[in-house]
Amino acid sequence: MKKKIIIAGLLLATLSFTKMNAQINLGDKAIGALQKGVASFTLSNTDAATLSKEAVRKLDSTNQVAGPNDGYTLRLNRVFGKHTSGEGFTLNYKVYKLKEVNAFATADGSVRVYSGLMDIMDDNELLAVIGHEIGHVANNDSRDAMRAAYQKEALIDGVSSQSAKISAVTDSQLGKIGSALIDSKHSRKQETEADLYSYDFLKKNGYNVNAEESAFRILAKMSEGAEASFIDRMMSSHPDSKKRADDAKARAEKDGLYKPYVQQKIVNTVPAKTTTKKTTTKKTTTKKK
Repeated sequence: MKKKIIIAGLLLATLSFTKMNAQINLGDKAIGALQKGVASFTLSNTDAATLSKEAVRKLDSTNQVAGPNDGYTLRLNRVFGKHTSGEGFTLNYKVYKLKEVNAFATADGSVRVYSGLMDIMDDNELLAVIGHEIGHVANNDSRDAMRAAYQKEALIDGVSSQSAKISAVTDSQLGKIGSALIDSKHSRKQETEADLYSYDFLKKNGYNVNAEESAFRILAKMSEGAEASFIDRMMSSHPDSKKRADDAKARAEKDGLYKPYVQQKIVNTVPAKTTTKKTTTKKTTTKKK
């Protein structure tokens, strides 16, 4: 079976869930705006993070998450573990054991990487993708995606309520928010800014900046295959992967850092344990004659 290619991490922050058992208190001010259907309603960073956290918690419960001793987890720990905090954000990360080529980040700082992506990208290319996702969090793009979904879906049911105040977002509303997030897309400007963030992230931390171009070349090549029409639909409001690769190359050339990237070995297995044999020396005794 051919891999289903979903470039959700590079193209959009996507959350998929239908039933949610959490109740999220957004406070009287937010609910007041909800009841009035105020078009200019702004979801705070805290509220967006709270909603995102519950959404990701549900996602984690419905997807196969790589365990702490899994080869994928060990690799992600090694590659990304030291980059979990930055200016204004703290990240948590896990690997989904799924064949899709995907990664996404949400407003609470959750980063989820699919094993399918880790199967086709080396450490530097993987960091370029994750750097892009960090950019969406740092630039508040993930918050904006949640706000748009919340405003589009949750407010609809809230307006119809006749109660004096609503203290929680219902399971039904959360399901609608999830559906809206699946359909949401970052703007071209947001994607371009996240690409630049990724490049700067690689450069600042001493990684090979040319891996960003390489990552986009991989995605561009995928879009030429059997899944091309699917990728075209996903990329309808986003910069083309080939153009993004060209832009990454131009940035490296401008900095005098460009060199054609050669993909390194990809290892997602648990390192083999080395065993050392103990050598014992046999004592010999000589009898006196």
